[in-house]
Amino acid sequence: MHSAMETERTDQSNEVTAQGLEAYRRELTGYCYRMLGSGSEAEDAVQETMIKAWNGRRDFNRRSSARTWLYKIAHNVCIDMLRSPQRRARPMELGPATPTSEAVLGAPLPENAFVQPIADSKVIDLTADPADVALARESIRLAFVAALQHLPPLQRSVLILCEVLAWKASEAAALLEQTVAAVNSALQRARKTLAARREPALMSTMDSRHTALLEQYVEAFESYNIDRLVSLLRQDVVLSMPPFNLWLTGPDNCAAWFLGQGIVCKDSRLIPVMVNGTAGFGAYHSVAPGVWEPFAIQVIETRDGRIVGHHNFLYPELFNAFGLPDRVDER
Repeated sequence: MHSAMETERTDQSNEVTAQGLEAYRRELTGYCYRMLGSGSEAEDAVQETMIKAWNGRRDFNRRSSARTWLYKIAHNVCIDMLRSPQRRARPMELGPATPTSEAVLGAPLPENAFVQPIADSKVIDLTADPADVALARESIRLAFVAALQHLPPLQRSVLILCEVLAWKASEAAALLEQTVAAVNSALQRARKTLAARREPALMSTMDSRHTALLEQYVEAFESYNIDRLVSLLRQDVVLSMPPFNLWLTGPDNCAAWFLGQGIVCKDSRLIPVMVNGTAGFGAYHSVAPGVWEPFAIQVIETRDGRIVGHHNFLYPELFNAFGLPDRVDER
């Protein structure tokens, strides 16, 4: 026969269902992605969070909401994963730009050297109010996620909770086991660090000029009309290619790259994806007549009617995470 306490704990644990936990997966993935800078690590962290929550569901005693309880578990999982001194970055933070005439790819760096891309649908409810979706997209831009990695874990978490997720300082303090004063202090320091790294805003994906620009880009890239492609680039455009730390800037260097070592991109096929709050593509390289295989996830950033970022993540294994096919076969 159960004691009253055991009965109460059983009743409370029944509120934590597998379906109930699953309802939080997307927003937890967004939190973990911003904390860790990697889509795959974020998904691993959330999966571990779900396992810990399920295994510990009998200990959930409603002193906090299920949401806060899950965030606390996710936060602790992220902190454990951040024990490594390695800070994920973008190639532009690892050294100066290289003229194409001197460009050598060199050896690829480990995956954990770079901020990695993530599909918008993994971290944003795309059916929500368009204004909310637009704000959420701003908070997963590559530049913003990379800037977050410069913050100590506490500041990073506080900024995500209070600035991105709009938690009250008291709510963040309870989650992080800090005083409200400590949370506000951490938030001020985090804001100051990010202000020094803030980049100009990108075009909205809802802007008709953005849509038209991307259509022109696809036509130019798939036909490999480099003159046309270059005409779509801003003067300060950046071309990057993780896992290599090489990066180029300026239309002339980009053109020289695409006509030189980058000629392997000729005859590519592009499939659109929504990635890191902006437009992107799964780029497939030709391997046989009528057959293309995964090569890179492209993140295309636009500003003032031109392309300002052409980031190529050369990780074919990412294609499944974006729901992209294993190959394109037009035979």
